[in-house]
Parts: sequence; structure tokens; C-alpha cells
Amino acid sequence: MTTLILDLAVTHILGRGRQTWVAILSVGLGVGFSIAMAALMQGGEDDLIDQLVNDMPHVQISDEQREARRQPVENVFAATRIRGLRPLEDRRGMLNPEQIRAQLSAWVPGELVWRLETQGVVQYAGRDQGITIYGIEPQPETEVEAIKAEDFIRGDFSSLLSGGNNIVIGDGLANKLGADYGTTLTLVSSTGQTRAFKVTGLFHTGTTARDEGEGYVLLKKAQILSERPNVINNIRLYLPDPDMASDVAARAEAQVGYKAVSWQEANESLLEALVIRNVIMYTVVGTILLVAGFGIYNIISTLTHEKARDIAILKSLGFTARDMRRLFVIEGLMFGVAGSVLGWLLGFGLCVALSMVRFELSGGVVGQEITHLPLAWSIWHYLIAGGFAMLSAAVAGYLPARRAARLNPVAIIRGAT
Repeated sequence: MTTLILDLAVTHILGRGRQTWVAILSVGLGVGFSIAMAALMQGGEDDLIDQLVNDMPHVQISDEQREARRQPVENVFAATRIRGLRPLEDRRGMLNPEQIRAQLSAWVPGELVWRLETQGVVQYAGRDQGITIYGIEPQPETEVEAIKAEDFIRGDFSSLLSGGNNIVIGDGLANKLGADYGTTLTLVSSTGQTRAFKVTGLFHTGTTARDEGEGYVLLKKAQILSERPNVINNIRLYLPDPDMASDVAARAEAQVGYKAVSWQEANESLLEALVIRNVIMYTVVGTILLVAGFGIYNIISTLTHEKARDIAILKSLGFTARDMRRLFVIEGLMFGVAGSVLGWLLGFGLCVALSMVRFELSGGVVGQEITHLPLAWSIWHYLIAGGFAMLSAAVAGYLPARRAARLNPVAIIRGAT
């Protein structure tokens, strides 16, 4: 019986060549463009997350607390309301960095890098420019590639160890000041300390805020400038698996007492926006394939109307209402299968074509940088698009099939004679 139903379904479909091809093509176009759109959007999301993971630490510990520290007088006089009392001025920074490093190194996988971050002004040739000064240890910074080796135009972090006061800055800042490699600049810290520093490295990352507003000096030099000897205020953890960041941050904060922020927490609003974008994307995909399903519904609905006499004869020969439903649902699924296969081929072709698209973006002083569209190649895009197509085809076939199963063969045959 099943074989006979399949033969009847194939006969019905092949008997309506033009309409069959239109239905298959509509499903195929919907599936193909859905796959290409999903590949583009997923590729863009993956590329963005990769940039977030690669350009920032997986966990960052700063010299802050989640909640404001209670003043000593509040602990002594807990039941008293205190007004007009000036808070105790705590010295900012982590005063015991070696102890913190030992605590974290005992269990944290990956690399641990610490810094002292301070604000200042750089002066040269009568020009002043605000700058964020990072006191670093060159070797650990090189290992984690905070600024990659290929980003350096001249010099590198190791040049800070060449003796004297040395600084590495971005090419954007150098252009603003009219300075160059080997130039001696004047740094003025927020505490008023003034020192002359020689430019021993230039970098270009493509990020304006970094290229125009950051300078790197030895940790000891930054501590002298900011008048905070043996103090750091920033610890950066780079993990072998970025997905571990949330758990590592929670444990590190509980252990050392300072605020630890994972890259997921730092970009929480952005990640939420990506989830909403994915919901919108799959809603659009479902809508496209639902529209294709209407075409299948119209064809099968017309078919059941035209084949009403054939349905009556089949039911009079012993075919049940369930068999009739199966017949037209199978026809709808055949449209869905054929359209999905065509859509997979079309989607693959579109992805290949999009992957070959090249365009140029201005790379500033370093010239032109050729890039391409970010694409994600995933079997799930094909399965999800095909699944939506099959679902819409099954529903489109079931609705007229249910009506066909209810036809009274006696009434139809009498009306035809």
C-alpha cells in the first residue's frame, strides 16, 4: 500500500511539470538565500567575538571592589548615623602584587600579565596630547601579544629594556605630535612628575583610540611617574579556553578581593544584542520558507480539487482517509525535499561566491588593506534551513490533505455522473 501511495504521489507531481518546478524553485531559493544569510551573519558574529577575545584579556582584575569599602568608623559605630565625616583616603592600587601573583598562578591556567595604568600628558614641539601610560614588563606582554609583532612599524616592547627612559607609542600619536622613531618626548604624569622619554617603538593596530592615545613604558618607570612604587592596578589573565573566563573571574575575585571582570561580562550588552540579532535572523528565515510553503499549499489544494473524482474512486477501492492524508502530505514533503536539495546547492554556491568577494579598506599611513566578507561554514545552517523547508512543506501538504480525506466518495461519484 505504501509503495502504491508513493507511485500515486510521484504521478501527481510529474503530471504538473510547470507548477512542480515553480514550487521546487521557490523552496530552493528560500533555502539557498537563508543559508547564505545565516553564513554571513554567523561569520560576522564569530569574527566580532574573535576580535573581542583576541584584543582584550579574558579576565581583567582591577584595583576596585564590587561594592564600596566600608569606612572604619562605620564598623566601630554601626548603630550610629554619621554625617559630615570625611572618608579615609585609601591609596589606589594593589599593594601586594607578588602575593596576588602567587595566589593566582597556583591554579589559573594560561598567562598572567600585570600593569600599572596611569594618565598623563605628552609634550613635543609645543604640542600637548593626553595619553594613557601603561607600565609593563616587556617579556610577558610579548608572550600574550597584546599588540602583535606585525603591528609594530619600528622597534618592539623589548626596546624598552635598552637603557634610559624609553616609550613605545602608536603612529597616530606620533603624527599628531610631529614626532618619529628616536624622538625624545616629555611625559607629565597626573601627579606632576615630568620625565623625558625616547621613542623606541611605533605601532599601528588600526584602532584609533589605541594608536593615538596609548604609550608603553617599563613598569618601574610608570611607578616613578605616578609616585606609586611597587604598586600595580591591573592584572590580565589570558586563558587557553576563553569560555572558562566567567568561572575563573568569579573564583579570582573571591580569592584576591579585587574586582575581576570576564570578557563576557565586559561585553554583556553586545552579546545580548547578538542573541536578539540571531532571533531576528531565524525569524526572517522562517518567514521566507513559510512564503514558499504557501506556494506548495496552493498547488496541492488545486490538485485535491481537480483529483476529487480520483480520490473518490480510491476510497471506494478501500483506501482510508488516513491513506489520503498520507498521499498529499507525501507530495508536500517531496516538494520540500527537492527544494531543500536545490537550496543546499544554491546556498553552497552563494557562499563560495561571497567568499571570493574582495574589497579594500583604507589602512591609514600603512597603505591599503585587502579584506573579505566573514563567512561561517556550518552544516547546521543547511540542516536548519532544510528543516524549516520540510516543516512548511509538511504543513502546506497536510491542510488540503485533511480536506481531501473528508470527501464523501458517493457524493462525488453521483455528482460526476
